[in-house]
Amino acid sequence: MSKMKTHKGAKKRFKVTGSGKLTRRSKNLNHFLEKKSSRRKRRLTGDIEVAKADSDRIKRMLSS
Repeated sequence: MSKMKTHKGAKKRFKVTGSGKLTRRSKNLNHFLEKKSSRRKRRLTGDIEVAKADSDRIKRMLSS
């Protein structure tokens, strides 16, 4: 049986931290940025942790 392949879409979107947690980008920072305040856009920068309900599924996609 062949090896399980990494899901390339998940690989581009999620990152595993040293402790094993998953991080992702915040939503709402791709388009319609003119109507959003600078404060709101600033707070959306940086990575946030993935919900625990989704983490098992994402880890399975990232396991190569």
